[in-house]
Amino acid sequence: MTAPPAPRAIRRLDEGTVQRIAAGEVVERPASVVKELVENAVDAGAREVRIRIEGGGLELIAVEDDGAGIPAADLPLAVERHATSKLERVEDLAAIATLGFRGEALASIAAVARLRLLSRAEGTAAASGLSVVAGQIVGRFVEGRAPGTTVEVRDLFFNTPARRKFLHAPAAEQLEVLSSVERLYLARPTVGLAVDNEHGELARLPPVASLGEAAARVFGPEFLSQSFRVAARPAPGLAVDAVLGRPAVSRSSSGALYLALNGRAITSRPLAQAVRLAFADHLPRTRYPVGAVHLEVEPARVDVNVHPTKREVRIAGERDLADRVRRAVRDALLATPQVADRPAAGAAGAPLRGGTSTVSVGHLPPLAALPRVAEEAGRGVQRTLGEGPVPVTVAATARRPRLSFVGQLFRLYWVAESGDDLLLVDQHAASERAIYSALRREGRLAQQELVEPVRLELTPRQAATLGAHAEAIARSGFRVAAFGGRAVRVEAVPAYRGRRARSEAFPALLEELAAGGRATVPDGLVERTDATIACHSAVRAGDALGAEELARIVEALDAEPEGAYTCPHGRPILVRIPRSRVDRWFLRSGP
Repeated sequence: MTAPPAPRAIRRLDEGTVQRIAAGEVVERPASVVKELVENAVDAGAREVRIRIEGGGLELIAVEDDGAGIPAADLPLAVERHATSKLERVEDLAAIATLGFRGEALASIAAVARLRLLSRAEGTAAASGLSVVAGQIVGRFVEGRAPGTTVEVRDLFFNTPARRKFLHAPAAEQLEVLSSVERLYLARPTVGLAVDNEHGELARLPPVASLGEAAARVFGPEFLSQSFRVAARPAPGLAVDAVLGRPAVSRSSSGALYLALNGRAITSRPLAQAVRLAFADHLPRTRYPVGAVHLEVEPARVDVNVHPTKREVRIAGERDLADRVRRAVRDALLATPQVADRPAAGAAGAPLRGGTSTVSVGHLPPLAALPRVAEEAGRGVQRTLGEGPVPVTVAATARRPRLSFVGQLFRLYWVAESGDDLLLVDQHAASERAIYSALRREGRLAQQELVEPVRLELTPRQAATLGAHAEAIARSGFRVAAFGGRAVRVEAVPAYRGRRARSEAFPALLEELAAGGRATVPDGLVERTDATIACHSAVRAGDALGAEELARIVEALDAEPEGAYTCPHGRPILVRIPRSRVDRWFLRSGP
C-alpha cells in the first residue's frame, strides 16, 4: 500500500509563476491574443484595425489601430495586472459597457511573450513605446506614427514550452486567427479588420453600416439572396437583429452561427439552441442554421465576468430571453418564402459559398420509367425483358434481400421491391458509404481532369483551410491551383465508379475541414476528415442517377464489412416497409 505523501508547508508563489498562471487563463493560443488586442482597439474607438501574423501567430502577432492611443505616462500601467481605464468604481462592474475591463490582457500576453507597445495619443508630437520580456519592462523608446496604438507580440509562449507544444501547426493556428477575426467582425461590423501574413493579405473586412453587409463579407455575397432578416423588440430592454440563412442553407455543425451580445462576440449554448429550435421542423437533426444574431440587452442584466476570456456570459432571466429569441426568429422564418430559385451550376451567384448547401423542395414526381434492356450475364444485376418499365434487379446477399429498382422519388430516394416488402434506398447515403469505404481502404480517391477548369472565389477562412489541410485535400481527389487573390481554379475533381463530383462542392469541403470534419462521426480526426471528403464527393440529392449505376453502388456495399448499410454518420441507407403495413394504410386486410 502506497504511503501518503508527507505534508508540505503552504507558501506564496513567486510573482513570475503567478503571472504565467494568470496568463494561461486569458491566452490559450494566438487567436486569443488577437481577440484581446482587437477588443482593446475597439474600446479605444478604432475604426480600422490591421493584424499581421507570422508563423501562424507563434512568431509574430502585430495589431495596429487608429484609436485614441495611450499617453506616454500610462504605458507602464498598461502592462501591469489589474490596471485599466475602463472601470472607476466597483459599481461599474454591474453594468459593463466595454469589451475589456479586467486589466489583464496586455499583462497576461506580456508574461508569456516578448511584447513591444507603441502608442501615440491625440495632441502629442510622437509615439512613445516600451519593450517587455516575460512580464518585465526592459526598454523605453520614442518613434513616429499616426495617432493610435501598435502592439507586437513575438515568440508566444517562449518561456512556457509545455504550453507551446500543445499548439497546432502554424497553418491551423492561422485558421483559428481568421475564425476569431470573422467572429469579432460580425459582432462589430462598423470596425474594419484586415489580416496579413508573411505572404500577403489574408482577409479584408471593411467597416459597413449593416449586419447584412457584414454577413455577405463573411459568408459570400450569394448568402444574402438565400437569407432572411430578423428585426424585433420582443420585450422591453431586448432587441434582436439577425441575418439567417433560409432552411435550404445549412451546415453540418453549429460553427456557422455567430452570436453577439451588446457588441461582444459570445458563445451561449441556450441562445444557440433557441435559434436552432426556431428551425425545428424545417431542418433535419444533423443540420444547423447559418448566420449572425445580434442581441441588445440592458447591461445590468449581463454578467460578463464569469470567464477570463469574456466569451461566456451570464444573463439574468436567460431562459425567458432564449424563448423570446426563438419566437422572434420563428416569426421571421414563417414570414419568409421558404423556397428560393436554385441557380444553375456555374451561374453567377451559385453555388453559395461558406459550405452551405441548397436543396429545392419539389412536388412528388411520378416513378421514373426505366428503359427495356437485355439481361447482362455474369453479374448480380439482371434486367428482365417484358412490356412496360423494366426493373433493374440486384441479387440477394447474406445481409441484404433481393432488390428490384422500379423508380425514383425526389431524385434522391429509389423505390425497390423485394418479395412482399417495399424498400427505399437513399442514393446519397449509399454513394457516401461506398466512397468512404474506398477512401479508408485505398488512402485517396481517383481524380478526373476537367476539360474547362472552374474558377471559385474563396472566403478568407476557406483560403486558410486550403493551406492547413493540403494533405486531406490531395487525398480527396480535388486538385486546385491559385488564381490570384483568394480565387482558385479547380482543375480536377474526385471520381468514383465513373461519376465525378461537382467542383462547386469544394468550398463546402473546406468549411467542414476547418471545423474538424463531420462531428457526427465518433472516430478520430482522420475518420471525420474522410467522412467529410466522402460526403462532398458522393452523389447528391437532385443528381440524375440511373438504376444501373445505383445497382453498382449497392454491389460495392455488399463487399464491405458488417455495418456498411449506414452512411459514415449513422444514417440508414436502406429502409424496409413490409407490405402488410402498406395494406393497412389503404385499409386492406390482406393481399
